[in-house]
Amino acid sequence: MAAPLLADYSQLFNLSGRLILVTGGYGHLGRAVVLGLLAHGARVVVLARHESSFAEQFAAEIPAGHLHFQSCDVAATPSVQAALRAVRERHGLPHVLINNAVYSAGQQPDALTDEQFALGLDGSAGSAYRCLREVLPYLRENGGGKIINVASMYGVVAPDFAAYEEYPRFLNPPHYGAAKAAVIQLTKYFASYLGPENIQVNCVSPGPFPSEGVQAESGFVAELRQRNPLGRIGQPADLAGAFVYLSAAASDFVTGHNLVVDGGWTIR
Repeated sequence: MAAPLLADYSQLFNLSGRLILVTGGYGHLGRAVVLGLLAHGARVVVLARHESSFAEQFAAEIPAGHLHFQSCDVAATPSVQAALRAVRERHGLPHVLINNAVYSAGQQPDALTDEQFALGLDGSAGSAYRCLREVLPYLRENGGGKIINVASMYGVVAPDFAAYEEYPRFLNPPHYGAAKAAVIQLTKYFASYLGPENIQVNCVSPGPFPSEGVQAESGFVAELRQRNPLGRIGQPADLAGAFVYLSAAASDFVTGHNLVVDGGWTIR
């Protein structure tokens, strides 16, 4: 077979014509992911609960026809089903689903109630499975596609508790890491299961990306910086490229992978 022309390589990251669904796409990191996808030509539908928050985050920034909102509560199967039907009717078949939404309750490691622990597991792993399951008929109808789950560095390693000694309010609870580890395993499971159907399933695990509110605590940010090989925290734009890559043709032979974007946190 002849080698591809050089011009073909210029399209590896071109997302033009791809319809990408992003759950919870207007938060601290979700917004940057959406902007990165749009910058490479994708059409994006944000699936979330609050249209007012969506409008506030993306007001007057995006060319008409490229970014849309669809009401969806990822905690409820009927809502996910209705949202996907609406997307199909209004925008066509999706090419990519990004499971970014998360919810939880409770923080104290040895005092979570049964209800809080169960909610935390559902908020990452349950919601990812729910959306994955419901989008499959549409990806199959489209001849294949991509699913990208969002995990965390705390699905790979345990917290460095010394970093939180003076800042306990920022500590990640145990159900968070447990759920994110489950997301990584779900990714591998469905990559194996769906591979023959031309559906790639991958995962992104962000590292230290504290929100703007957390960054206001300079002492805690300093703790994170000194523990990270790159010596800094992540900025939202640092994460966008991973999702562009996993949504694009450049990753068509990549599946079951957990792409860790953490500045080196998990190498130690």
